[in-house]
Amino acid sequence: MSGHQNPYLQLFKVPGAKSFSISAALARLPMSMISLGIVLAINHLYGNWTSAGTLSAVYVISAAVATPVFARLFDRYGQRVVGRVALPLSVITLAAFAASILFRFPMGSLYVMAILMGLTQFSFGALVRTRWTWVLRRDSENSPETKTKMLASAYSFESAVDELIYVIGPVLATFLATAVHPVSQLFVPLIALAIGGTVFFALRSAAAPAMKVEEVHVERSAEIPYAPTVSNETVEQEEIRHSRRHSRRSPIALMRTMKTRTALGFPGMLLVVASFTVFSMSFSAYDVCLVAMTKEQGQEYIVGVVMATMACGSLVGALIYGSRQWRGSLWVRYLLCLTILTLGFIAFTFVRGNLLVLCIMQFIIGLFVSPTFATCNMIIEDSVPGVYLTEGLSWLSTASAVGSSLGSTLAGVLIDQSGVAAGFSIPWVAVLATVIIVLVFRSGLLRSLFKGRRSITA
Repeated sequence: MSGHQNPYLQLFKVPGAKSFSISAALARLPMSMISLGIVLAINHLYGNWTSAGTLSAVYVISAAVATPVFARLFDRYGQRVVGRVALPLSVITLAAFAASILFRFPMGSLYVMAILMGLTQFSFGALVRTRWTWVLRRDSENSPETKTKMLASAYSFESAVDELIYVIGPVLATFLATAVHPVSQLFVPLIALAIGGTVFFALRSAAAPAMKVEEVHVERSAEIPYAPTVSNETVEQEEIRHSRRHSRRSPIALMRTMKTRTALGFPGMLLVVASFTVFSMSFSAYDVCLVAMTKEQGQEYIVGVVMATMACGSLVGALIYGSRQWRGSLWVRYLLCLTILTLGFIAFTFVRGNLLVLCIMQFIIGLFVSPTFATCNMIIEDSVPGVYLTEGLSWLSTASAVGSSLGSTLAGVLIDQSGVAAGFSIPWVAVLATVIIVLVFRSGLLRSLFKGRRSITA
C-alpha cells in the first residue's frame, strides 16, 4: 500500500467488507439506544426515575456478564453457527421487554425481563473487528506489514462507526420517545438488530470460521510448542505472531500461556481490561455532570448537543488516526492518549461555565478518544491468538459497561452530597488513575518514551 493511497478505500476493496461493516453498524444501534430508551420509557409510563435508572443498570450489568460468554462461543463454534441461535434469542427478549413496558407489566416482572434481555446480548463490535482480522490476515496479495497497517485502519474505522452511533442513537431515542411514542425508541433498535444481524451472519465469504485448539507436536528447539490451529493459513499466522512477541520467553512459560482457558490469561490482557474499566468511569461520570450542570443553568434542553461535540471530535479523530501509519509501542500510544485526556478533563472543570468554550474544547479533546479505544483493541489483537480474539475484544465491552455503571453511580452520589463542581473531579481522577495503573504495571514505558524504543515486549 503506497503512501498516497487512501487506507479506507483500500479497506473497502476487500471482498465482502462493505456488506459486513454496514450490517454490523446497523446491528450496533441498540448499544446507544437501549439503556437510554429504558430510562425514557419507564419515566414516561411509570413516572419513576429511580426504577428507570436501576432497571437500566440491571440490563447493562447483565449484558456485561453475558458478552464474554457469547464471545467464547463465537470463537469456538464460529460466527454463523452461534449467530443463528444468539441473534433470535436477543431479538425475542428485546421484543418481549419492550412489549412488557408497552402493556405496563408490574415493575418486578420488568426487572426479570431486563436481566433476560441483558443475558442474551453480545458485542457486534467485537464480531466485526474479528471479521476484519480474519479477512485481512487471509489476504494473500498484501505483505504482513501492509495487512497490519490495514487492520489498524479497520479498527479505527469501526471506532468512528461506534462514535457515529453514539451521536445518532441518543438523539434518535429522545426524538422517538417524545414525538412518536414512549416505547418506540425500543422497537427501532430491535428492527435494526434483526435486519443488520441477519445480513451479517448470512454473509458466508467473510465469516470467521470456528476456531479449534489443538496441540501441535514440534521439536524441542522450536519456539512455538503449542499453537491454536484452524487451517494452514491460521497456523502460519499464529506462529508468526507469537514467535515475534514471545521469542524471548521459555518454552514452558509459553506453553502455559497458550493453554489458558480464557483470553484474560494472556500477557497484558488483565491490565488492559482493568485499566479500561477505570478509564470508562470518566465518560459516564462526565455525562451525568453535564446533565446536572445544564439543568442547574436552566439549559437542560441543549445537553444532547453539548454531549455530541465530544463524540463528533472522537469520530474525526478515529478517521485521522486510521489514515496514518503509526510506529512504536501500542502501550506508549495508549499512555500518551490517556495523559492528554487527563489534561482535557482537568481543563473542562475550569471552562464548564461557558458552554461554547466547553464545546470547542470537548471537540478538540474528543480527537483523542477513539484513538484510545482503537489502540486498546489493537493491543488485544496483538496479545491473544485468533482463537480467543472475539472473547478478548468483548472483554473491552464488559469493562466499559462495568466502568460506566460505576462512574455514573459515583458521580450521582458525589453531586447529591457536594454539588456539581465536586462531580466534575471524577472524570479526570479516573483517567489519571488509569495512567498510574498502566505505569505501575508496565514499568518499561517511561524508559521507552525517553530512549525511543519502538516496542515493548509482553
